[in-house]
Amino acid sequence: MNVIGIITEYNPFHNGHIYHINKIKELYPDSTIICVTSSLFSQRGELSILNKWEKTNIALNNNIDIVLELPYFFTVQSADTFAHAALQILNDLK
Repeated sequence: MNVIGIITEYNPFHNGHIYHINKIKELYPDSTIICVTSSLFSQRGELSILNKWEKTNIALNNNIDIVLELPYFFTVQSADTFAHAALQILNDLK
């Protein structure tokens, strides 16, 4: 079984996100997908269109198996810090 981690904002969730998830499931049908997503704010520091609970429900209803929240401190940082923190969370989970 493959475990695949993706880093997202889902602000808002759209057809491109659905395509991305479905393509992973097509290429790796027995995979577990773990999503690390921003919380109530976007990387640009703006209030997100969807709150973290809505993002989680949407992700779970679209074949994401586990949703983890990227803490606020990392969410509102530059892209490299945002990505590094999300990757660290995924790596810590092995």
